[in-house]
Amino acid sequence: MDYKNNILETIGNTPLIKLSKSVPNVPALVLAKVETFNPGHSIKDRMALKMVEDAEASGRLQPGGTIIECTSGNTGMGLALAACVKGYKCIFTTTDKQSKEKADILRAVGAEVIVCPTNVEADHPDSYYSVAERLSKEIPNSCWMNQYDNLANRQGHYESTGPEIWKQTEGKITHLIVGVGTGGTISGTGKYLKEQNPDIKIWGVDTYGSALKKYHETGEFDESEIYPYVTEGIGEDIIPLNIDFDIIDHFEKVGDKEGALAARELAQKEGLLLGNSCGSALAGLRQMSDQLTPDDVVVIIFHDHGSRYVGKIYNDDWMKAQGFLD
Repeated sequence: MDYKNNILETIGNTPLIKLSKSVPNVPALVLAKVETFNPGHSIKDRMALKMVEDAEASGRLQPGGTIIECTSGNTGMGLALAACVKGYKCIFTTTDKQSKEKADILRAVGAEVIVCPTNVEADHPDSYYSVAERLSKEIPNSCWMNQYDNLANRQGHYESTGPEIWKQTEGKITHLIVGVGTGGTISGTGKYLKEQNPDIKIWGVDTYGSALKKYHETGEFDESEIYPYVTEGIGEDIIPLNIDFDIIDHFEKVGDKEGALAARELAQKEGLLLGNSCGSALAGLRQMSDQLTPDDVVVIIFHDHGSRYVGKIYNDDWMKAQGFLD
């Protein structure tokens, strides 16, 4: 009989799918690594399991313990799946800009969710970073995963996402395009691919309101770059330790509107119902298409599923209220 022992064994080995109608003016072969096929419907399942296993091995996470994390939703889902199988409790902090669907899904798999304000400094006591850290100190037998600075995050992608892409493209990949938040995906995957072929270009997609692009180009953390934006899952108001800036060749900024419209286009033209950051990644690719040739093989990572954004980018009223639709 062919079966899995638990849901965690289904993580990874996601397909590459050729894009066509959404990239008519891109000369290269564009292949989407569609991470919605993971059981938690996002790429974060990979690094969540790796962080849990690393915490278990180091003794930071003990039997019957509580997993604590600050998350925009997807990492929380991956951690919750691991907790269900392994017998842990979960407490997640998130921000009030995240879709309601994300918090509801986390609660559905048994997690406690604490919603914190978005528009506060990262070191403010009420920020979702600070609340998670405080809870980990107050609650006995708990472990704050801290996906931003926990290097098991990028190691998980070095061990799984990178090798999968290299094998699936038979080593023909020339460009990797990834939306960047914690930096684990682009850094771990990019490191593995560059070890196989140093000429592979690693392009990161950032959003307006995030400090990452300028920091990459100048080494300066410019607080004037930071302001509210609605795109979920990419961009940062901190510099996570997981981002290996030496691996990344270029950051491309994409606006909220462009990302949202591109996500809707992927649904309508490719049959791929995806999240905010996936649309941003596609928009970033199209903005840089003049740097590509017919001989190039581009892999674009699509992080998560559109079901988490039904009340936002796939809702016409919400889009109109944001000024994204007439």
